[in-house]
Amino acid sequence: MGWVGRLFDPRDTLARLLLLDLSGVGYLVFGTQSGGSPTATQWLLAAVAFAVALVVHRRPLVNLVAQAALLAVAIQVVDDTTINQVGASYALLELAMWARRPGLIWLAAGLLAAIDLTDSIGDPFGRFLSGVFGLTVEVGLPLLLGLVIRTTRELGRQAEERAAEEQRRRESESRAARADERTAIARELHDVVAHHVASMVLRVGVARHVLTDLDPRVGEVFDDVHGTGTAALADLRRLVAVLRDPNGVRGDAALTAIEPSAVPAALGAAVDRARQAGVTVEADIDPAVGALDAVRGLAVLRLTQEALTNVAKHAGTSALARLTVSVVDGAVHWEVSDDGRGRVPAAVPSGGGHGLTGMRERVEVLGGQLAAGPTGAGWRVRTVLPATTPAPTAASLSPAGTPAQPPPRDRGTSVAPRAAEPA
Repeated sequence: MGWVGRLFDPRDTLARLLLLDLSGVGYLVFGTQSGGSPTATQWLLAAVAFAVALVVHRRPLVNLVAQAALLAVAIQVVDDTTINQVGASYALLELAMWARRPGLIWLAAGLLAAIDLTDSIGDPFGRFLSGVFGLTVEVGLPLLLGLVIRTTRELGRQAEERAAEEQRRRESESRAARADERTAIARELHDVVAHHVASMVLRVGVARHVLTDLDPRVGEVFDDVHGTGTAALADLRRLVAVLRDPNGVRGDAALTAIEPSAVPAALGAAVDRARQAGVTVEADIDPAVGALDAVRGLAVLRLTQEALTNVAKHAGTSALARLTVSVVDGAVHWEVSDDGRGRVPAAVPSGGGHGLTGMRERVEVLGGQLAAGPTGAGWRVRTVLPATTPAPTAASLSPAGTPAQPPPRDRGTSVAPRAAEPA
């Protein structure tokens, strides 16, 4: 509605009527048609009209009837009826804007027109026509303006409803599309990935029991592969369940759940698994990680698992890795680095790996930034997961006194002479 809507806002009705009353007082004091002082009757009718307008400003129909009655009296007892005519016309304008039943508007307009015409009864025909023409200003103009404002307001309301409905429709279509995608992913995970993982776990278990005369070290490897595969299968099943019914998931950052108190033990298990693979891991884990929320706790665990796996792949099993996890003022400071020794080449799928990409996406969802890049002969990955504050800048993650490094590509495309990350 623009400026018209702001000018005729229903909350400002009292202010508009107060200004109209002040204008009427100014007219009586400075601008009566006769040029003389207004009579006591004029002042009395004007004062009553002013008071009624202010008292019933929230009831336009009552105001219209009262102003019309005062106009009818003024026509009979005073010569200058301007104050009462303006009051009745403005009452018609307010009624045209806010009446709930449009039929009342036309009845009120007819009533006001009939009262105005009583002033022309008995006059010569030419003067009577002049009175009829005067109705266009006294009745037609406020009626037209009120209907225009009313129609404009209704069109604006309908446009807002259509926009809201269109937004709801787009959101519904988007939710349906996401649900279809999640269902398709869940189906493929269940029918293909989970099936093959279950088959591998089963065969490793059978081999472990059939091959009884194994070297103990080989048996430990079998047990580790079997345990890892079983855990992966359980994660896959939870992931499939969440993909099919995501209502319980708190945002895209948590596709699976972990109890916060279990995070330190889970991190210890990830460190032990890396050590079993041959990597020397020095871990400094703040016990406060056990009090983190489930989403950030899961993120720390997944980041640690991915980073230590990358150390084994790219730095070799004889590398020295350092894991640091601390909680400072509610923010989680996480870092994994290695010395790069024992580097071994690893096969990389076409297009490079997706480990760093997935880690970066997980961190950014939680408001942080992932910094990864070479450090000496090795590699370092670190981030800060904020509590409730905005994500730290890249400069805060870079070494002191050095500019922040741009987001690196996967390890296979970095400047370090290390094989790219295959997974």
